[in-house]
Amino acid sequence: MKKNIALVMGGYSGEHDISIASGNQVYGQLDHTKYNVYKIVVDRAGWYWMADDGRHDVDRNDFTVTDGGKKVQFDLAFIIVHGNPGENGVLQGYFDTLGIRYTTCGYYTSALTFHKGYCNPVVASFGIVKVAKSVLLYKVPSDIGHTPLPELRYPLFVKPAAGGSSVATTKVKSPEQLMPAIELAFTEDRQVLVEECINGREFDCGVFFNGKEKLVFPITEIIPKGGHEFFDYEAKYQGFSAEVTPAECDEKISKHIQDVSARLYDLLGCDGIVRFDYIYDTYAEELYFLEVNTIPGQSAESIVPKQARAMGITPAELYEMSIQAALRR
Repeated sequence: MKKNIALVMGGYSGEHDISIASGNQVYGQLDHTKYNVYKIVVDRAGWYWMADDGRHDVDRNDFTVTDGGKKVQFDLAFIIVHGNPGENGVLQGYFDTLGIRYTTCGYYTSALTFHKGYCNPVVASFGIVKVAKSVLLYKVPSDIGHTPLPELRYPLFVKPAAGGSSVATTKVKSPEQLMPAIELAFTEDRQVLVEECINGREFDCGVFFNGKEKLVFPITEIIPKGGHEFFDYEAKYQGFSAEVTPAECDEKISKHIQDVSARLYDLLGCDGIVRFDYIYDTYAEELYFLEVNTIPGQSAESIVPKQARAMGITPAELYEMSIQAALRR
């Protein structure tokens, strides 16, 4: 009997459209002879099944849809919601309550890793990779005025503490640029991370435990271009970056990044397909952790599918492994 798969996409954040693109890419790669795949869109206006004949409401009491007069219950949720509520653990907790398996990390790991201000100290405590010095701000005006920001060295990165795709992220080079950057970040989140900029090369590494073995993908180097100084939203999604996979770097550096990523995957309690982002300080020859993406992009040009292809794994094979691993968990 064919399994019913809910391909959950959309979300409440500025990454909504990116999630839809990822979801459509995954939908086209799944084996529809084995699975009944339903595109479920999570939207603030309501959750719905995006069917060929239009939109149909999702019953959020039990996460079901009605198809041809019959109630459809799902065997698995393939979560591809970037940002809130998919990457921060909210959907995972909901599915745990309903007893529905899913393809991502659990709710606790998702919530921890999504919040950079909370995750960074935990990663630093492992002692296997460096973390840049930072200050976490809360949306209380008096806190902004009294936080000892002068202790941080410019340039700085100002970003929402819980967010992705570099939405509302700014590179700040002088004190007069700081407050506008903080105010912009506060439009996305009630907590903002102000972090020292580490100069160097940016590398990403995907990791996935397929239920039998841990796959550590070839690393990618991100090289912004067209006047972009870092991997911001435009660089990510509008072609203003070169993404070299496998990265052209010393094998020792590549192996170190892969080893650290494999250990972080275990230490943070990850499941599913995860991507770790780093800066390698070429002057000091030290690796700095940037963030964890527990639901990385899966569009045709996204980093993890490229890494998988470099390893000889097609997107269809990757997603099939993801489904099977989740069904076994």
